[in-house]
Amino acid sequence: MMRTRILASLTIAVPLTLFVSALAADTGRVRLTFDTSEADQVLAILALRQAGKPVDDAQWRKLFATEPYQRLKVREKKIAEQFNDASRIFSDEDFKKFVMSDELVKRAPELRSTLERWKKADLQQAAGHTLQYLPASAVIQAKVFPTIKPNHNSFVWDTSTDPTIFLYLDPDVSAAEFSNTVAHELHHIGLASSLADYDQRVDTLPEPARTAAGWLTAFGEGLAMLAAAGGPDVDPQAASRAEEHARWDRDMANFNNDFGAMNTFFLDILNGKFPNSNAVNEKGSSFFGAQGPWYTVGYKMAVMVEKRFGREALIQTMLDPRRLLALYNQAALEQNARGKEQLPLWSQQILQQVHANP
Repeated sequence: MMRTRILASLTIAVPLTLFVSALAADTGRVRLTFDTSEADQVLAILALRQAGKPVDDAQWRKLFATEPYQRLKVREKKIAEQFNDASRIFSDEDFKKFVMSDELVKRAPELRSTLERWKKADLQQAAGHTLQYLPASAVIQAKVFPTIKPNHNSFVWDTSTDPTIFLYLDPDVSAAEFSNTVAHELHHIGLASSLADYDQRVDTLPEPARTAAGWLTAFGEGLAMLAAAGGPDVDPQAASRAEEHARWDRDMANFNNDFGAMNTFFLDILNGKFPNSNAVNEKGSSFFGAQGPWYTVGYKMAVMVEKRFGREALIQTMLDPRRLLALYNQAALEQNARGKEQLPLWSQQILQQVHANP
C-alpha cells in the first residue's frame, strides 16, 4: 500500500561539527542537527578560486569527507537504481567539475550570504511550533543539510533509520522562510514516529480501502502547514515570497473544486476505477504540486477541526487521519447550517469503507 510521508530536521553547527539543540535537553523529544559542512567547504574552495589560488587535494578530501556529501552521493545512487536513471549518479570528479565551474564562482557571494542568513534562523522556535502540534508520543531526531549541489531540489531522506532534510542553498529563500520550511518538515518527522499503530490498523482493511486509507496520510502536508504557522489564526504564508503567497491564496479560493477532485480520487480507488497501483500513485501525486490540494485542503480541514473541536482533537486525528475527514464533515455541516458558506462533504462511502469514526 502507498505510504505518503514527508519529513525534516535541524540546529546550528560550525563547519565539520555537530551541535545539538538545547531543546533536546529541555524536552527529551527533540534532537536536531544542522550540519553546514558541505556548503562551507564548497564555499572555501570557491574563495580560493576567487583569490586566484590553487585548490589542492586536501581541500577536496575535506569536502568529500563531509557527511552531507557522502549521504547525498549514496542517496542519488539509490534513487538512480530505483527509477533506472543513471544520470543521477555522480562521481567525485563530476562534482569537482561542478564546483570549479565559472557559473558557481560567480554565484559564490550570494550563496555565502544566504548560508549566513540561514545560520541565524530561530530553529528552536520552529521546533517549538512543531511540538505544539504533535502527539505526546512523537519524537523528532533529525538532521538538516543545507547543500550546494547541481540539482536545485530539496528533499527528505532515510526517514526510517536516519531522518535527514537536504535543502538546496537557495538565495531566494529568506531565513524566515527557511525556518518555516524546517518546522514543516519537522512535523512530518515527528508525526511519522507516531503512526505505527495507524499503519497496523489500516493494514487490516481489505483492498482497495487499504490503499485509500494509506493516501489519507498525505493530508499531513496541510497539518504541517498549520504546525509551522503556529496557530489557526496565523498566516501560513507569512514568511513566503509574494508570488508564493498569491498562489496559495488562489489555491485556497479553489478549495471546493479541489476537494471535489480529491473526493472523486478516493471514490475511484474504492470503486476499482484505476487500472493499477501506478495509476493510483500518479493521480495521488498530482495533488502535491508546489503546494497543491494535499496542502490546501488538508490545511483548511485542520483549521476547521481545531477551531471547532480544539487542538487536542486535531492532534488525535494525526494518530488516525481517518478521523480528520469525519470531524471535518461535522464542522462543515454545522457551518453550512449557519449559511455562511456551503462547504463540500466527504462521501459517506469513503468514511464507511475506510472506517472513519469521529
